[in-house]
Amino acid sequence: MQPFRVEINEHIAELVFDRPPVNAFDCAGWAAIAAELESLGRDPRVRVIVIRAEGRGFCAGVDIKELAANGNLIVAVNKGNYDSFKAVHRNPKPVIAAVHGFVLGGGIGLCGAADIVVASECATFGVPEVDRGAMGGGAHLQRLFPVQKVRHMYFTGEPIDAYEAFRLGAVERVVPREKLRDAALDIARKIAAKSPAMIALAKEALTGIEDGNLEDKYRWEQGFTLEAYRSIDSQEARDSFVEKRDAQFN
Repeated sequence: MQPFRVEINEHIAELVFDRPPVNAFDCAGWAAIAAELESLGRDPRVRVIVIRAEGRGFCAGVDIKELAANGNLIVAVNKGNYDSFKAVHRNPKPVIAAVHGFVLGGGIGLCGAADIVVASECATFGVPEVDRGAMGGGAHLQRLFPVQKVRHMYFTGEPIDAYEAFRLGAVERVVPREKLRDAALDIARKIAAKSPAMIALAKEALTGIEDGNLEDKYRWEQGFTLEAYRSIDSQEARDSFVEKRDAQFN
């Protein structure tokens, strides 16, 4: 069973995460998300893609329980993350992320790769990677927030709320949870009404003038995730999270 569903109406594709309890995806889930996003990018019916979610939050990232049971799966997880984020950032269609609740780990990657982010008032953005024995997400976080804010978030693990994200320019709108989908679709309809050829050229042009290569930066980070996973502290971080206890780093 796919951890999401897809609906296409008025040239707008909605990819809706639905993997209880927290929309954390395993290897197969991330691979499926990447494949679907790539497919939607090729679909002539689609002019704009909206990514949103059901449940308690937008996305809690990877399935830590899967990795705690088998750390070797980090290679497959890394590939799934890389492919998913690239499928958003390099998609020929504009991608809008409509987020609520927690936006963590892979959720940050998707938002950081997106063209536009809309958030509910309850949304929080965070990168708990260090506390989970991993790396990654900094490149996408830095596409959302200033460098020193990124480092504070990364080193402390402390999240920021939707209004702070709006103040820092990462979020286009902050709305009540019940109006989140409508806010995203309102923007999507404005884009979908324009020339698809012109929008495709605009996205390619804007991506080309960005500072550096997002995919190369993220690939650099992933090498450090593999290095982290060779540490006993990394395994302890994952084990303590799954076992719901404080980590012991000796």
